[in-house]
Amino acid sequence: MTVNLYQDWMNAKEAERAAVEARRAIEDQLAAKIGTSEEGTVTFKDAGYSIRYTVKMNRTVDGDKLQEIATANGLEAYLSTLFRWKPELRLSAWKGTTENITKALAEAITTKPGRPGFDISKEN
Repeated sequence: MTVNLYQDWMNAKEAERAAVEARRAIEDQLAAKIGTSEEGTVTFKDAGYSIRYTVKMNRTVDGDKLQEIATANGLEAYLSTLFRWKPELRLSAWKGTTENITKALAEAITTKPGRPGFDISKEN
């Protein structure tokens, strides 16, 4: 029975990949037809359908460079208003730091288990 679960998982994973690929191909065709790549949402009706098309831009910020530029231009006061500062744990550095430091800082860290991931393949 366990072997069947492995194969069922592999079959479902392949069906999921194919479905995502097909959906994305359709979305690409729709996006080309709508013809806008500006950030925001466009809502319209066509042939009895209501279509809501949203374009999002992913932005990353180099915090060190941002602080350097702000300091050079006297703009430090704007940083807390224009940007969110999100501390992230550098796990490898954390594990390499002495316990007296990590124990004191651990109170500020919440750890929750994530969903387990699987990668199953058949051996040839």
